Amino acid sequence: MPKAYPDEFRRDVIAVARKGQAPLKQIAKDFGISESCLAGWLKKADVADGNRPGLTTAETEELRELRKRTKLLEQENEILRRAAAFFARELPPK
Repeated sequence: MPKAYPDEFRRDVIAVARKGQAPLKQIAKDFGISESCLAGWLKKADVADGNRPGLTTAETEELRELRKRTKLLEQENEILRRAAAFFARELPPK
């Protein structure tokens, strides 16, 4: 995967694109990035600024971590359920 562009570079490109003095295609070419990359940066910036609905980068990361945690807890719960069933079979009936 190619190295990510620095945040300062992204902010500068987004600022130029938001001025609207040139088409996105030209701005992307001038900065040496793809047009789709610039469009993605603009979309993420709009979401972060609250101009567009969606999840911010921080929210997306938090959601990813919570899903990982939920999956791990479900696996642990299943192990405990199986262990309880195993030991219940080993106990003599009352």
